[in-house]
Amino acid sequence: MVTICKIVLSKYDFTTATLTKCDNILNDIESLQPDLILADLGIPGIGGEKAIGIVKQHEETKNIPVLIFSANTNIQHITEKAQADGYIEKPFALNTFIETIQSHLR
Repeated sequence: MVTICKIVLSKYDFTTATLTKCDNILNDIESLQPDLILADLGIPGIGGEKAIGIVKQHEETKNIPVLIFSANTNIQHITEKAQADGYIEKPFALNTFIETIQSHLR
């Protein structure tokens, strides 16, 4: 799934970076300087929900849009609880995927 998303995003001229864990999320953000974070709840380490909380509580990163990427049936509730800016529910249509990302970058 990650590879497909990277290919699709590259066709829309997005530059992507992939992390396989989020134990040092603030250091990773400082290094990568993302315009948007697409977070999977199941990422190893502290997990996506906790990582989002850290991002949203930190003064220097709280304004970076964070979208949750998940097949969890409670994704809307988790998005609100984690203070994420939105979500992309798996499975998704490619146009919905791109439109959601673009709408959070405006």
